[in-house]
Amino acid sequence: MVAQAILSAAIIVTLLTSAVIVLRWGGRPVQGPMPLSLLGFMAVLFTSGLDVGLVMLPLTEFPVYAREPAYAFANPLAVAFGSWGFLVWGFYFLTTFYFLAVEPHVKLFETPRVKFINNLVIIGTCAFTAHLLLRNLPFYVPAIDDLSRYGIVALTVLVAVLTSTHIRYVRLLSVWSMWMFGALVAAMWLASGMGVGGFLQSAADIGSYFAHLPRFVVPMSDYHAFYLFWWFSWSIMIGQFVARFVGGMRTWQLATALLVIPSIPLAAWFSVLYFYFRQGMSVHPILAVAMVVVGIVFVVNSLDSLIRLYSDNLGLTARRLGTPAYVAAHWVLMFALVLAFQFTPLQIEWIGLVVIALYAAIYALLLRRWGLARNP
Repeated sequence: MVAQAILSAAIIVTLLTSAVIVLRWGGRPVQGPMPLSLLGFMAVLFTSGLDVGLVMLPLTEFPVYAREPAYAFANPLAVAFGSWGFLVWGFYFLTTFYFLAVEPHVKLFETPRVKFINNLVIIGTCAFTAHLLLRNLPFYVPAIDDLSRYGIVALTVLVAVLTSTHIRYVRLLSVWSMWMFGALVAAMWLASGMGVGGFLQSAADIGSYFAHLPRFVVPMSDYHAFYLFWWFSWSIMIGQFVARFVGGMRTWQLATALLVIPSIPLAAWFSVLYFYFRQGMSVHPILAVAMVVVGIVFVVNSLDSLIRLYSDNLGLTARRLGTPAYVAAHWVLMFALVLAFQFTPLQIEWIGLVVIALYAAIYALLLRRWGLARNP
């Protein structure tokens, strides 16, 4: 497919660029306008850079990874980890570095056309995050009816819009989200009876990911391509948001933080869930509800940071519109797009392609300016 060929080329170019940046400018200090402590940065990074899919998708995907021939080279845990952890965070490193070190000089995202497209991407990806919650609720709460399902998502979007009205709510929710996720991992681990030995045995299967790392660089299936397009769709806006909170790191430290810090809790979570899958264990209904609650908190945390980002970019802030108008406008926009993902052919892959086009525009502009500088 043409789309997957474009995707593969984009991944290779971006990962090579990330490697060049670390090798060439690894010692360069970088700092955002709102620097946080390492703990605060970790919380913002983990909770803003991930969403409800982290909580709700793995148990639905392990059986697929176990039976599909495309994934036979590795175990399902390694495939799931490869879809969420380590190397794919190189996208976020590249865009975070760009907004810290390059964008202040080229100001590409201040041009009207790019600014408009970028904000459309942010809005669409926000809505897709809430749509995932809508789509996956029946797996964890089988008895839920459609009215309750849509009502929960509508309320979740409303809470996200409300918490986006002030940056202190975004920061506070990021920290609380991280602690809630940690508590969920601990509760699932205790309920499984796997103990330390069972956990370590399960986690050891992640080693298959690193043994076959090159296989994860380009799409190995349509579903893996979906994930990679999804990561691309997130990458520019997460880079914009996370760059604000980088606190006095060097470039190599930023790269290490982005690749390693989120991968540790991801590995722990997936290892616990993989034990449930391998043992054929069902999740206790109370824990299933807890997973939904944490998933909702992740949706709120993802949405509020991104709503905050695009509303600032477009000047549609609570200060300018007034809080009631701000909440009403952004809630209607977000929930309408959630319904669009549900009832129209709209796909996250389309948004990923738009983001790849933005990457191409940035590369073209930088190469042009570099050429002019060398040959004035």
